[in-house]
Amino acid sequence: MAEKREQENLSLKLFVVLTRALQSIKKQVEADIRSYGLNTTEFGVLELLFHKGDQPIQKIGDKVLLASSSITYVVDKLEEKKYLERRPCPTDRRITHAVLTDKGRELMEEIFPKHREAVHNIFEGLSTTEKETMITQLKKLGLYAEDL
Repeated sequence: MAEKREQENLSLKLFVVLTRALQSIKKQVEADIRSYGLNTTEFGVLELLFHKGDQPIQKIGDKVLLASSSITYVVDKLEEKKYLERRPCPTDRRITHAVLTDKGRELMEEIFPKHREAVHNIFEGLSTTEKETMITQLKKLGLYAEDL
């Protein structure tokens, strides 16, 4: 019984430490993104298009973890800023793609390397081996929790 209580307390402590670490990391990443005049959702959409190419607007929400109701608003804002445009699918009239404009591509070519470096700086407190171990363990934990 005492060992079970100890394990429960350890699990609670892990939850608190993990939550606080994520909050600290997220705060730093969000500050970096804001320094480019974007919010995290706008950056997520631009990053998706930059690395994966044109995307059906209806599918973007799943890929950047955003509610589909919010996608239209974000796409509208990015279109107003001239970073992307809507383009109808030539083979299916029901589908509209979000496409980076030249201005959007230039922006991402400029800021993404800086963002990658900022994220690297946040994680520099860990060695390569520690990062690899954490990735493996956090994936394992996430998959386990997902299956509960």
